[in-house]
Amino acid sequence: MSATTSSPEITFHPEHSSGTKKIWKTFWILTGLTIAELVIGLTIYTIHKGANPNHTLVLCFKGLVCILTLAKAFYIVSIFMHLGDEIRNMIMTIVVPLCLFIWFIIAFLWDGNSWKNMKNTDAGSRTYIEKKHEKPAAEEKGAKD
Repeated sequence: MSATTSSPEITFHPEHSSGTKKIWKTFWILTGLTIAELVIGLTIYTIHKGANPNHTLVLCFKGLVCILTLAKAFYIVSIFMHLGDEIRNMIMTIVVPLCLFIWFIIAFLWDGNSWKNMKNTDAGSRTYIEKKHEKPAAEEKGAKD
């Protein structure tokens, strides 16, 4: 006695409407952020071309571009790399080392800039005097003849 069970093949048609809406929404958000960055970039370019550029305004615009870039990175990682659907511990496993890496880069640049500014001042004990290129004495002597 053999008991055979047969079942018909069950076919499910994929539902594309919900996933497609999410992708299109992300596409339009990223498009809007990119257009805003381009407009701000052209504004910065126009301000720099002017006779008296306002450096504070340019710095504020550059900060805004950085914030918009981080927002774009968030949407790309969250939607297209599917990190937004993960559990919190998985997200923290990726985000915390990334933040530490960015902090290391900033710290090394800060320290390198400090070292560059202090290397010719004996660690701040004297003021930095920029040496101008002097012509060798032989060239000056030849020019006088």
